[in-house]
Amino acid sequence: MDSQAPILYDLADGIATLTLNLPAKLNPIAHGLQVELRDALERIRDDRAVRAVILTGAGKAFCVGADLSAMAPGEEGKSLGTQTAEWMQSLSNPLIETLRTLPVPVVAAVNGPAAGAGVGLALAADVTIAARSAYFYLPFLPKLGIVPDLGCTWAIPRRAGKARAMGMALLDERLSAGRAVQWGLIWACADDEQLMDDARAIAQRLARLPAHAVVEAREAFEASERHTLKEQLHYESERQRELIDRPTFREGVSAFLQKRPPAFESRSHPDTLKAAGTGA
Repeated sequence: MDSQAPILYDLADGIATLTLNLPAKLNPIAHGLQVELRDALERIRDDRAVRAVILTGAGKAFCVGADLSAMAPGEEGKSLGTQTAEWMQSLSNPLIETLRTLPVPVVAAVNGPAAGAGVGLALAADVTIAARSAYFYLPFLPKLGIVPDLGCTWAIPRRAGKARAMGMALLDERLSAGRAVQWGLIWACADDEQLMDDARAIAQRLARLPAHAVVEAREAFEASERHTLKEQLHYESERQRELIDRPTFREGVSAFLQKRPPAFESRSHPDTLKAAGTGA
C-alpha cells in the first residue's frame, strides 16, 4: 500500500478500511482523491471477501469538502460553474451513489471536522459515528452563496428533519458530534482515542449480518419515503414472500430454536449472489 496515495486501502478479516489521505490539506475531496475512492469502491463491489467497509480520514480532519484553492477558471470556453457541474455529474455524484448502493454495509468514522461536501460523504454511509471533538459544518450558502451538495440536501432532512437541515444550511454554525447524535443525524459519538475501535466493532457486527441485509434495509426505508402506509405494508409483505423462503431465514430460525448465534453465508455463496437490488 502506497502511504502517499490519496486513498489508503486495507483489508483485514473481511473489513475494508478506506482512509482519505490528504491530511496536510485536511482531506479535501479533490479530483484525484475522488477518482481513487471510486476505484476503491469498485474494487470492494467486486471482491466478495469484503463484508463491511469503514471510511475515515487521516490526520486531524475527516473531509473539509472542495479544495477551493485548486478551482481554476473553466477550460475550453466553459465557465467554472459549468466545469464544476460536469465534474460533479461525471464523478462526484456517481461516487455518492456508489457508496449508497454497495452490496456491503458502510461505516463512516468521522475522526475530525466534516465540512461542505465532507458532510455529504459522511452521511452517505449506512452507520455514521464521530469522534467527540468532530463537528459537521455547511458553509455553502453563508460563505459562498451555493447550495449544499454531495447529497447533503437529501440526507440531512431525512435524518434530522427539514427545520434542522435549514438551520444547518443558513446559520453558519458548527454542529458538534454530541448534538448530531441528539438530532439523529449520526448513530453515535466516541472518545477520540476510541473512535476506530468502536468503528471496527460496529463493522464486525455488520459483517456477521446476512449478506443481503444492508441492501434490503436501504431499499425498505427508501421505499417508505415514497409510499403511503398501505403501499408500504404491501411492500413489506412482498419482501417477506421472497425472503422467508431463503436459506438465511431457515438458518435464523434454527439458531433461535437452538439458542446459538446464526451462521449466515458470505457474499460469495451462490444463495446470496441474487440478493443485491431485489427491492420491489
